[in-house]
Amino acid sequence: MSAPEPDPEWSQYAYCQYVTTTEYLCNSIMIFESLHTLHSKASRVMMYPKEWAQDSDTRRGRMLRKARDELGVVLKAIQVQHFGEEEDQKTWAESFTKLLAFNLTDYKRVLTLDSDATVLRSMDELFLMPSAPVAMPRAYWLNDSTLSSQLILVEPSTFEMNRVLEAFRHRSPTDYDMEIANHLYGKDCIVIPHRRYDLLTGEFRNQDHHLYLGSEQELWDPEAAYDEAKYLHFSDWPLPKPWLHASQEQLEEVVPHCHRMADGTEDCRDREKWLLVYQDFRERRERVCGSDFVSL
Repeated sequence: MSAPEPDPEWSQYAYCQYVTTTEYLCNSIMIFESLHTLHSKASRVMMYPKEWAQDSDTRRGRMLRKARDELGVVLKAIQVQHFGEEEDQKTWAESFTKLLAFNLTDYKRVLTLDSDATVLRSMDELFLMPSAPVAMPRAYWLNDSTLSSQLILVEPSTFEMNRVLEAFRHRSPTDYDMEIANHLYGKDCIVIPHRRYDLLTGEFRNQDHHLYLGSEQELWDPEAAYDEAKYLHFSDWPLPKPWLHASQEQLEEVVPHCHRMADGTEDCRDREKWLLVYQDFRERRERVCGSDFVSL
């Protein structure tokens, strides 16, 4: 009889958040609060601009201390990089900062998550996947082989960090983190199943779900899809992200429709689940970050 496998050394693994603005600092703390509530075993790391003082009596300082003291987050001050003279330096900074996870060489593996999302369940099992420099899900909504950078599992190393730096220095004006990651790792990475690990809120608005389900025979069940999902990303263009104000007209334009059933009844489960997800985000945001962070 073989001996049982030893428990993983969870301190070698980390969930990572990256922030460059106060709004996204709140989002990241919400992600960590969810992981804390779900009793995830891996460590938690936040990369933030070195100009932000942890001990200052500012909103940023108080929130950094909350992450550190209440949620056990390791805070890593970084130099936010800027490349060239692009007009949208803020987006470039966020795009590159995400890939600084390769620089976290204190850890064996790091799972970087976009913070405009909700963590529904622990994803600790991803850290135990077979070794590879990168693992990413497919951007299933594009209906091609493109990989999604909303969730990236990396094995930090100086070599890979230098590859990323070189790619950013020589990128085209339309290349962001998703394009860089696909260019470097699109043909040589582990593909994480998008089901469970990268569900979009916009999926509840779609009429055709075969790209998400991976089958034209399987029937879409919004409750089952939500119940199996572990990471849910807010994507309902042109509706603003859930921490920003949306007019009633914008909401009515994108809210999922009810479906007429064969027996004449209406199935409103997509609509109900979608509205619940947005309501939950707003309520948690106020509870975790305070009323200043809730749009009116």
